[in-house]
Amino acid sequence: MALSREEREKFLAEPHIAALAVDAGAGRAPLTVPIWYQYEPGGDVWILTGLTSRKNELISAAGRFSLMVDRLEPTIRYVSLEGPVVDTTPATREQLHEISARYLPADKVDGYVEFSWKEHGEMVVIRMRPDRWLSSDLGSV
Repeated sequence: MALSREEREKFLAEPHIAALAVDAGAGRAPLTVPIWYQYEPGGDVWILTGLTSRKNELISAAGRFSLMVDRLEPTIRYVSLEGPVVDTTPATREQLHEISARYLPADKVDGYVEFSWKEHGEMVVIRMRPDRWLSSDLGSV
């Protein structure tokens, strides 16, 4: 059963690990990797990645990407979305902290942010405006 707009946006706002997919060029399958993301219902989705990462290079070239999130319990549910990149900006330490706090235990966030900020090099925030959605709740199987 397809999810309503409210249901899919609420589900996407939960801290799931997404599968990011982006065109990898002629003769290649799409690059598909797990990624953290941030989303508030009705807004844009954003991800944070390295400035010189393959993800950033491919997303810049394609101008769009897709994300898919799912769960298995209490029912099998997924939301898939795609859309154009609407903004790419240098990441701030505050954004790194925000997205880290979404996924990590509270006592691990500051240490991870400190490590990541020093060791992962320059990062960017890429914002995508969802314009196509697929979603379903398959119920208990």
